Amino acid sequence: MYKVVEIRELAPRIKLLKVLAPEISRKVMPGQFVILRVDERGERFPLTIADWEPKDGTITLIFLEVGVSTRKLGALREGEMILDVLGPLGNPTEIRNYGLTCVIGGGVGIAAAYPVARALKEAGNKVVSIIGARNSELLILEKEMMSVSDELYISTDDGSKGYKGFVSDVLRMLIQNGYKFDMVYAVGPAVMMRAVAEVTRPHKIKTIVSLNPIMVDGMGMCGACRVTVGGRTKFACVDGPEFDAHEVDFAELIRRQAAFLREERTALENFERKQGFLKGE
Repeated sequence: MYKVVEIRELAPRIKLLKVLAPEISRKVMPGQFVILRVDERGERFPLTIADWEPKDGTITLIFLEVGVSTRKLGALREGEMILDVLGPLGNPTEIRNYGLTCVIGGGVGIAAAYPVARALKEAGNKVVSIIGARNSELLILEKEMMSVSDELYISTDDGSKGYKGFVSDVLRMLIQNGYKFDMVYAVGPAVMMRAVAEVTRPHKIKTIVSLNPIMVDGMGMCGACRVTVGGRTKFACVDGPEFDAHEVDFAELIRRQAAFLREERTALENFERKQGFLKGE
């Protein structure tokens, strides 16, 4: 059992959760994740570790409430317990001095981009970061990203803050303006990462993406997280979660991510109906 020591809302439906997990906090490296199960009847799902503090024995998770499991997680209060937190899992980000780097986070993916940007900065890189969301209300960790970046650019789909458009549009603008990136790192929705890959491909810029497919066991046994990379089958939980963006079959990834949307929607509707009944609504 893992104790919740802090939980708060960063933006509508986006929660920050700090969990007491001493062993994980001592071992985790940028880019790694955990798999959680809120209770005995809950499903297993992955969350990237956004921050950690070995002295306090805590890890920080940031997530969007999209289905039953994340709604249950977001409803927890300080002092309550999470049944399972397994990790750290996955291969850590390859951190070294590349030179000029660009770290891109879209939506809740900004939370996963933050520790990578921090580590790249500590390794001596110049870090240019781009963060984006649908609107200004959904932007998270702006101050934190600023603190680990030499330059920070912001985009919103509706233009309510920063550049109007997508993070890939800002990346294209920077490249056109003469930025010669040695490495680009992107994490967020699959369609966003695909767009970033298409911007960097003609320039042959090393581009790494962190994938978040459907995942169950986190050990490569169930096969739920399989992705095609360079024409070969890989498992995001043990071979990734990070891969060469120019080799990922994003069309397949997007199809697989949408495979259970109807079932997830039905489960959420049933959960909300049950919650309303229990509250006497």
